Amino acid sequence: MSKISVKDLNLHYGSFHALKNINLDICEREVTALIGPSGCGKSTFIRSLNRMNDLIDGVKIDGEMFLEDQDIYQPDVDVVSLRRRVGMVFQSPNPFRKSIYENVAYGPRRYGIKSRNQLDEIIERSLREAALWEEVKDRLKSSALGLSGGQQQRLCIARALAMEPEVLLMDEPTSALDPIATSRIEELIDQLKKEYTIVIVTHSMQQAARISDKTVFFLMGEVIEADDTQVIFTSPRDQRTEDYVTGRFG
Repeated sequence: MSKISVKDLNLHYGSFHALKNINLDICEREVTALIGPSGCGKSTFIRSLNRMNDLIDGVKIDGEMFLEDQDIYQPDVDVVSLRRRVGMVFQSPNPFRKSIYENVAYGPRRYGIKSRNQLDEIIERSLREAALWEEVKDRLKSSALGLSGGQQQRLCIARALAMEPEVLLMDEPTSALDPIATSRIEELIDQLKKEYTIVIVTHSMQQAARISDKTVFFLMGEVIEADDTQVIFTSPRDQRTEDYVTGRFG
């Protein structure tokens, strides 16, 4: 079942045509990996899924993008509410200069949740979902900056989960992490897909093969091929896809 449907999406940065006629369905409660060489449009596309590209001057977007039955590019869409439904985790961990507790409480507080008991429940639930609770439950008032890189990234995931999103976007979430921390995040993603629709940008073919259900190959702003991950990596239809996943270019 499709959670997100993209129809004839085009995106321009000024005169540069960054995304070209994108048609794509993203299935509910699956991990969809976006692969392709640097500059091919992966990050631009993932940022279009919660309208973060709106923040860039000179961006022009045409086409339709449905989150379930709502076209998120209609002018009456509440972008703040949209970003609550579609959370984002960035390439490098970016915790706030606050305590672990306040990092996770930040979003719920902004949406008007004041009750300490309610916040406590949200913090524990979110940190448990992010597989971090047992490591930090005794130091919630400590600075988030004292956590390791991998812990900081899981904290950023918890911060996104605190908003109870339906979709979780991850733009190269492990590229700044060591192999052990990367493995923890990958295990976490596998758990989270039971409850959330996940879209991940990755430069790692091995990571895409390990953790995703579907893989989308981008090249020069176009979707060349989108299919089950096993198909993309073992019997792609397009020669360009085969050349990329076998390391002949990119």
